[in-house]
Amino acid sequence: MNEIISKKNLSRRSFIQASAAVGGGLMLGFHMPDALAATISPKAQSTTTAPGTEINAWLVIDKDNTVTIRIPHTEMGQGGLTSVAMLVAEELNVDWSKIRTEWADANRHLRNNKEYKVMSTHGSQLVRLQHPHLMGAGAGARERLKQAAATAWGVDRAQVEAKLGVLTAGNRTATYGEFAEAAAKVTLDKEPEISIDPAKWWLLGKPTQRLDIPNKVNGSAQYAMDTRVPGMVYAAVKASPVPWGTLKSYNFDAIKSLPGIIAAVPLKAVPGKRGQPDLQDAVAVVATSWYRAKTALDLLPIEWDFGDSAKTSSAQYYEEGRKLMDQKGLVSGKEDPQTAEIIATSKKVVTATYERPFEAHARMEPVNATVWVQDDRVDVWSPTQDQSAPITIVADQLGVDPKNVYVHTIFLGGGFGGNGGGGTGVTRQAAEISKQLKKPVKVVWTREEDLAQTKQRPLSVAKLTASIGDDGLPTALFTRAMWASLDGMNQIGGATSDYGIYNIPYKVPHRQHERHNFKTHIPSSTHRAPGANQMGFMAESFVDEMAIAGGWNPLDWRLKMTEGLDDFQLVFQTLKDKAGFRTDLPKGQGMGIAMVESHGTIAAACATVNVSRRGRLEIEKILVVLDAGRVINPLAATEQCEGSVCWELSHAWTGGLDLENGRFVNTNFDSYNLLRIDQNPHVETIFASSGGKKFGGLGEPAGPPAPPAVANAIFYATGKRIRSTPFRQHDLSWT
Repeated sequence: MNEIISKKNLSRRSFIQASAAVGGGLMLGFHMPDALAATISPKAQSTTTAPGTEINAWLVIDKDNTVTIRIPHTEMGQGGLTSVAMLVAEELNVDWSKIRTEWADANRHLRNNKEYKVMSTHGSQLVRLQHPHLMGAGAGARERLKQAAATAWGVDRAQVEAKLGVLTAGNRTATYGEFAEAAAKVTLDKEPEISIDPAKWWLLGKPTQRLDIPNKVNGSAQYAMDTRVPGMVYAAVKASPVPWGTLKSYNFDAIKSLPGIIAAVPLKAVPGKRGQPDLQDAVAVVATSWYRAKTALDLLPIEWDFGDSAKTSSAQYYEEGRKLMDQKGLVSGKEDPQTAEIIATSKKVVTATYERPFEAHARMEPVNATVWVQDDRVDVWSPTQDQSAPITIVADQLGVDPKNVYVHTIFLGGGFGGNGGGGTGVTRQAAEISKQLKKPVKVVWTREEDLAQTKQRPLSVAKLTASIGDDGLPTALFTRAMWASLDGMNQIGGATSDYGIYNIPYKVPHRQHERHNFKTHIPSSTHRAPGANQMGFMAESFVDEMAIAGGWNPLDWRLKMTEGLDDFQLVFQTLKDKAGFRTDLPKGQGMGIAMVESHGTIAAACATVNVSRRGRLEIEKILVVLDAGRVINPLAATEQCEGSVCWELSHAWTGGLDLENGRFVNTNFDSYNLLRIDQNPHVETIFASSGGKKFGGLGEPAGPPAPPAVANAIFYATGKRIRSTPFRQHDLSWT
């Protein structure tokens, strides 16, 4: 052991690997592909490596009955690798201990007209939308194996049973491996149906340990940041601090004599191209180590032209948003003129304006990418949520045939939208620098560059007004919302500025919503639960305001206003039964509830908080009740709910970007705070399924109701209504 350690610089990962090497580790029976190795052969491709016979693009079966499932989706901590394997294995009906996994080849996917259907992992849709073809791949392979056996044994296929990797007909038995070659040649008249009835599942629906965990525990899991290629050089990059500012000049002579400095490379935005992965004006310093590159970049004299965007600030955008709240916007759905008329003549009206700032992804893995441009091929390591995306990005940047671009799939240290860290301009930057220097180049952004330049959740303002009838329930509800997005983007990842407000389920007799899209220079993109995150906070906080104004208990109000909607009733009634929601706790203690529907899932939360007299907030517990329909892995689903709550509270409680002079000023974790471990509440998850054929998403929906539930709980604890985030900016002290 000492000899092993003495030969390398000791890191946590190398220590774990060394410990395992001398017999101290735990090896579980799941395989991750060789392409994940930290030192990658210059000609290594992301092609499959499993021995055996390919039955279809997803499946390889070896003679020893090992089944290798090819995973086309990204594993970014959400358990996608395990979910795909379970969906395929369920229909194939193979012993789970015989399952191995490897990444699907993104180049093959594009070369063969998107052979894997979808490689993107976003929008809580992996199970929700992709289960038909994933389960179909397993079912198709199973029936081909049965047909191969039936032909050999001279019986009908219906007489052959396929169970746990064994084929049986009468007194004849054989393993899948024995008939794999024959099965690969079988053509079926039609593909078999899949089973979505949980009562018939043998694997799905059972808590199952994630396949990626052993590799992450023993230190063998590899991320883009771990990439090492022979002859690789490193680049640190600085784009205009004010997004879309223009590079005027830089003085390379001032740093070129520093140790290890190789070059300074200017990067230029393409006029008219301001999309997610597009370049901004920037300067990259290339060196023999990233530290040398970053140190020299800090010393490099750079002159920018920031333009008029340098005059903007968060305060200005909030002011513009408040003005827009008094101006007619785009109407969502059918216009209802009576809404405003009823409110104008009502004896009792409640109104409030809510605000949320720009917010960052703040992924744990630094934004990075490695690209090696060669004469005959290009190799890419980029942490994107769609591993086929870097192929098209790099091919476009270099003007090469996508067939000659090869992506090496790796784990992601967090995605959270925006196509992951590699979906920023970093992948184009690495490709361009490698092309110019003719060397493999790893580009790593500092945390400051990350928070300043990655695509932000838009700043938002909403005004909500309701008239309250004699029964204490709303007779009309008028809402307006605005978000400040790049060039006034109307839609971000399927969500608009009405999502989370306009689509609330409550049965208000008269309803109108209007939206504004305000133009900014700030790059905008999807964040976990886009739209539902900001607007859900505003809508569900205001629901409490309406309920209290009408003299209703907020939970009873929600039950009353969703009568006839069985799935919502189930969620709220389960919350009522399990949460013990009260509004009469002693001063300084409070409970609050909220519900947001997104990604096909209804999620309700009950928060329990304690607030000291001096205003110190403690979130004791978040209970989440979800109707997500079919839950294929309760263990992973619960983990996703816990992560979603932590993610959303990080931004709503302690996060929030501050824009001054056109640039963000709090761009590291000393000023853009994420939840610390001692702040994270206990999260309890309860699944309440309404049945039917529903497959809801689970990667995002538990997050949006957490902030409004906390804000509503703060009100009961202190009497103070929180209408903006982050919560840390508010004085919560009480007497």
